[in-house]
Amino acid sequence: MENIPGYSLPEAVPVYDSARRRFTALEEFRELINYRHLLYQMVRRDILTRYKRSVLGVAWTMLNPLGTTIVLSIVFSQVFGAQQGYSAYVLSGLMPWTFFSQTTNACMVGLIWGGSLLKRIYLPRTVFAVSAIGTGIVNLLLSLVPLLFVMFTVGVYPKLPALFLPIGILFLSMFSLGFGLLLSTIAIQFADVTEMYQIVLTAWMYLSPVIYTEDKLPPQYIWIVHLNPMYYLINYFRAFIFDGRIPSMTETFIAGGVSAATLLVGWLVFSRKADEFAYRV
Repeated sequence: MENIPGYSLPEAVPVYDSARRRFTALEEFRELINYRHLLYQMVRRDILTRYKRSVLGVAWTMLNPLGTTIVLSIVFSQVFGAQQGYSAYVLSGLMPWTFFSQTTNACMVGLIWGGSLLKRIYLPRTVFAVSAIGTGIVNLLLSLVPLLFVMFTVGVYPKLPALFLPIGILFLSMFSLGFGLLLSTIAIQFADVTEMYQIVLTAWMYLSPVIYTEDKLPPQYIWIVHLNPMYYLINYFRAFIFDGRIPSMTETFIAGGVSAATLLVGWLVFSRKADEFAYRV
């Protein structure tokens, strides 16, 4: 048929075969970069949707942590209130914890509720988790306003090391993204994980230095707190803005190492299982 005048062989039809991919984690990262405009739109949508029907609007992001800080300060000030500027201490720990809890929850919920799109169009699976982190960063930056207000009110003033706070935000974002990807991978398999995680978060918060300092803990329980990765990340975040100091190399190595390792493991596990998600959501 090749010799028939006017006849040409049809062009080869490209076939997508996920089994032939070798470096799924790297390809997922490349695709995320290619879909960066979609990522921007998802973050923008989440922010606009959150405040569209709110009477207070963006101000709620500032008032919410402030109100929670007031409640925690009143309840626990008699027990842990020896810390100077206790309200600012609580808020400087509550901010990274709220960021972690909200973004990891959003990673799971975003993938589960947005999973129907995976059956219709192609998009990087990690876009749901990364957009949750992007939205969380915006909310975290807005929350700095009430933190500064509380700090000035109680007489704790930010110092020059506060300019390096983005390093603490970076480590916190890396850890939250990695952990959120791991949770999402499990939640796709077992739907009950989303509800159970709320209970875990409650216990996890009280094992983190949000409302207390380490010297308030019984010595026999300190080792349990030291096994908590959020212990190092909250203290690292707090060092810049509340303590007014540059964290030591040891603190940086631990916080950065935990964050990088969690992100690497979460990304590898998630990207390896990502091709199965369309069949499970």
